[in-house]
Amino acid sequence: MTPLGAEIAALIRQNGPIGIDRYMALCLGHPVHGYYRTRDPLGVRGDFTTAPEISQMFGELIGAWAGYVHGRMGRPDPLVLVELGPGRGTLMADALRALRGAAPGVRVAPHLVETSPVLQAVQERTLADAGAVWHADVETLPGGPAIVLANEFFDCLPVRQFERRPTGWHERQVGLGPEGHLVFGLAPEAAPGLEAEGPDGALLSVPGTGLTLIRALARRLSATGGVLLAIDYGHARPGFGDTLQALSGHRFADPLAAPGEADLTHHVDFAALARAARAEGAAVHGPVEQRDFLLALGLQARAERLKTRATEAQAAAIDAALERLTEAGRAGMGSLFKVLAVSGPDLGPLPGFAGA
Repeated sequence: MTPLGAEIAALIRQNGPIGIDRYMALCLGHPVHGYYRTRDPLGVRGDFTTAPEISQMFGELIGAWAGYVHGRMGRPDPLVLVELGPGRGTLMADALRALRGAAPGVRVAPHLVETSPVLQAVQERTLADAGAVWHADVETLPGGPAIVLANEFFDCLPVRQFERRPTGWHERQVGLGPEGHLVFGLAPEAAPGLEAEGPDGALLSVPGTGLTLIRALARRLSATGGVLLAIDYGHARPGFGDTLQALSGHRFADPLAAPGEADLTHHVDFAALARAARAEGAAVHGPVEQRDFLLALGLQARAERLKTRATEAQAAAIDAALERLTEAGRAGMGSLFKVLAVSGPDLGPLPGFAGA
């Protein structure tokens, strides 16, 4: 058992089983043993790869999109450009380069919300000349209009899970098995207040932390203007099923096997996020599939332009990246990943979304 696993087991022995949300929060954010507190998880030597690391084209298109949206916002000076969970800073670096090319002379104030000291150190090197400011949470971000980017961010926010039984919805928990190992179980009493219909055995995920965050951002955007662009893997329609998963060495793993040593994520419920944002008076755009969004922004044309100055090997790499970012099918990034925008109610249609 990992050091964090032993600590969680001791916590359970003392206080009883814990919810999936508490388990995720400990595994990812424990101040000593948390997954994101202790490592750079990205790349070949890490556990997963994100779209900005696959190709510069991804961040460049996001930057050009931000430049256009900045104009629609009335060109506030400076443009407050925020990224939630910025990884290695690659997306922000590529977006800034493209944004400044699309909107020459614009002053950009980059702000990054990051809790990992390891990743913040990497970001500081990547963005050494960008004048970026770091924040531990969104509460300390500057006021006023802003463009907020969130790529693969909502999927790692803690989620609660409930299983339907004849007596109601029972919360899924992490407890201890007969030999002291971590196991999944159900709370003995049904959770009050859950009225969703579902068959016996159905598993319902409630992204409480994500809903709280998007409500706060939607209130801000409705009041002061701006837009949130969220890109993540998940589903556009409500549904049942267990999407909690662990990744280690680019492979799926047992979520309970090595607490603190594997990434924990879940599929984002975009329908729930959209409902929460609308309830706060914000406009919602999408969700649309990543493939459609990127192609609408000109991904194919950008790839062809890059290939005009590329070697044969570089051109092959560009084609491979294009294919990976737009691959259709249930497991392809182009279909599995969705794009959702939340904006002030007066911003109007946005590029990349149907009808824009």
